Amino acid sequence: MTAIDDAELVVVTGKGGTGRTTVAAALGLAAAARGRRTIICEVGGQSRVAALLGGSVRKPAPGIETPVGDRLWTTTIDPDSALEEWLTRQLPRRLVAPLARSGAFSGFVAAAPGARELVTITKAWELGQAHRWRRDAQGYDTVILDAPASGHGLGLLRTPRTFADIARVGPIAGQARTVAEALADPARSRLVAVALPSELAVSETLDLEGRVAAALGRDLDAIVVNGLWPRRLSGHDVAAVAAADGAADHAVRRAVTAAAGRVRTQQGQLARLRRDAVATVSTLPFVFGERLGSEEIQAFSSRLAGAH
Repeated sequence: MTAIDDAELVVVTGKGGTGRTTVAAALGLAAAARGRRTIICEVGGQSRVAALLGGSVRKPAPGIETPVGDRLWTTTIDPDSALEEWLTRQLPRRLVAPLARSGAFSGFVAAAPGARELVTITKAWELGQAHRWRRDAQGYDTVILDAPASGHGLGLLRTPRTFADIARVGPIAGQARTVAEALADPARSRLVAVALPSELAVSETLDLEGRVAAALGRDLDAIVVNGLWPRRLSGHDVAAVAAADGAADHAVRRAVTAAAGRVRTQQGQLARLRRDAVATVSTLPFVFGERLGSEEIQAFSSRLAGAH
């Protein structure tokens, strides 16, 4: 997808159950295929990308950057360990270790409103920097963040500016301001929403687009509509099947009519989204099968890479 070309940070959000992780994995493959050193970040204790891409189903420890393909890695962001890692660049190590053992980091992240979100988005930003918090760590050309669902995802994006305004001065304020500036700059970061071709999901995506503009002063860069059924039959074909006689054809008529109705509904919602959204809209097909595998994710990646 041209929307993520040369981006430092790509944030993927959208309504729950729309397939955000699938889209994040496909975008990661596309970026890596263009020669960019890429990492896909998951949050909230999730660790599904490696299995989607055909790797190990065992969950690595949070914070471990695991290779899952050529020029492609994945990791899970843990706010507690990320905060400890950040503080090692701000304080002498002899002070950080006792704080970590005391549980002070966990207490701060749990108690301070928005702290978990701030640490999470800051860690995602840090992965794309040439000078990492860990001096022996190498930065990535593109960081793809599989963010929480719409409401929480927007809060995640808004938190750095909020902390920068509250703190004003000091290392936390400075770090938050740096991340906020990156998120507000379309040349450095991209915002991608994932939707389903249904009335509720499209409405929520349009609402998200408006709230992103109000909160960040910028638009979504792309919307991916996931799970689109193919149009296999013309209106003439559907009418011919509906007119067929015979009891044996009853189940077929019902199936064809239901499928055609679903396609019409989805196409109507897709047209509505393309009419009302500011961002470019791309689509991914529904996969008729028990589960998605690496071949399907690769096909999605190729499709998104060719979308304009």
